Formats: sequence, structure tokens, C-alpha cells
Amino acid sequence: MTSDLSGQVALRAVCLPVTGGPANPRRGLPSSGPPRPGSLERSAPRRYFARVKRTCSPPGSRVGGVVLVLVVTCAWGQAGCRVKDEAIAGPFSDTFDRTELGPAWRDTGGDYRIVDGKLVAKNAYNHPAWLRKRLPRDVSLELDVQSRSDVGDIKIELFGDGESFDPDRGGYVSTGYVLIFGGWRNSLSVICRNNEHDEGRKAARGDQRVEAGRTYHFAVTRKGGHIDWRIDGAPFLAWTDPQPLGGSGHEYLAVNDWEAEVLFDNLSIRPAP
Repeated sequence: MTSDLSGQVALRAVCLPVTGGPANPRRGLPSSGPPRPGSLERSAPRRYFARVKRTCSPPGSRVGGVVLVLVVTCAWGQAGCRVKDEAIAGPFSDTFDRTELGPAWRDTGGDYRIVDGKLVAKNAYNHPAWLRKRLPRDVSLELDVQSRSDVGDIKIELFGDGESFDPDRGGYVSTGYVLIFGGWRNSLSVICRNNEHDEGRKAARGDQRVEAGRTYHFAVTRKGGHIDWRIDGAPFLAWTDPQPLGGSGHEYLAVNDWEAEVLFDNLSIRPAP
């Protein structure tokens, strides 16, 4: 049976055999608790589709009655659901010439804001702002960055899952690659794979410190497994991943921050030639 209530809910009942044992009417139901922080979509209209499975007892079974299992999936973005974000197939840019972050970005709790045409973060404590567009597997991106603090700490993430964040200010484990300029109180710059510490650090240098108030131009390319990071046109760090991250769970870009006030501007992304 299928019904469509003004495009809001569609139901389908399917009769499935059960071979024995007590029926559990709660199995398979979504949790009744609140969605995990950072997973909420706040700006898109709401539309739901649901599928109801009706389980019937075969002749001779010890089970009687009907079990209904409600599965809710997302057809159009709404609170608690993720939609398939658009893939970047050609040049994309964001100059932040507006007053609000807007629906193209997912703030996971870092209180990101637009000030004077720049994306600003402070005390985000590894709650990234994720761009809600999927990266091409081979990608080139450019970005202007600035720290207003002597501790530096300018950070971006590539090929993450588009929603994760650090829940407890502990050791951050990203879902993608993390590029940090002047981290750890301006003592170290790194390319990390997942973990920012220990075995996660794949390329590092400590000879160049971030100058507070200076604008730097990042250019990052990933082709295959090779990541090339340049700052102001000069080679900075590079590393080749023998098992490149990509596909579902590894498709998004984020800007991130710990405590320093950092600014981001003039983002451009395109498929790498």
C-alpha cells in the first residue's frame, strides 16, 4: 500500500515472514533521543518519506500479531537528516561577501561568522565549518588565510565526512586530512591523515612561523594520493598517501580553529587537471 499526503509522507507496508520467537515492536525504530549536535540542517524545507514494514505470522508460528517498523529517510533536507550534497564539477568560489554564513556551510558548533567579507572563527575548539559541496577526487583549491594571534594555528581539512567535530576538546581525530600552519603555539606545521598527533602526522616542518595580521595565500592540490601544499606560491609541504581517502565519508572541505582568531577569504575550488 502506498499513499502520498501532499508530498509530505509516503508509506509502504510489506508483509514479511517471521519464523518464531517473541515479536519486538521496538526493534528497528529510530532512536527517540535528540539528534547528535552538528547533524542538524536548519534552513531547508521539510519533507519526509517513510516506509512501514508489516510483519505477519506464517501458519503454525508461535508469533501472532503485527510488527510495524518505521524507517524514515530524507528526501529533502530537514532537521536530523542528511541530503546528497551537490558535487563540485567545475569552478566554485566563495568570497564571503554577505552577512551570514548561509546554507552552503555546516557550522558544527564553532560560532563561525562573517565580518567585513571574511569568514571568522575564534575558540571553535575543533568544531569545523564544513562546505556542503562534495569535492572532486582530484582537486585544486586556493584560499586566503590570516591569524590575528601570535600563536598562529591556521587549519583546514580535506576529504572529511562533512559533519564530524571534536566533542570534548581532546586529541582531535579528523575524518580526512588536516593541514595546520603554525599549530601548537606556532611551533609546527603539518599534513595529517586523521589523527593530528603521533602516527597521524605525515609531513611536518617547524622553521616558518605565522605572522599575526599577515594574509597568506594557500594553494593545495590533491591528485591521486599526492597532496601538494603551497603558501604564497612557494612549496611548503607535500605527502603521498598510499591509500588515498575518497568516496563516501571522505568528500568534504572544512575550515577549522582551536582558540586563535583566524580569518578565511577568497575560497576557490576546481577539479585538478
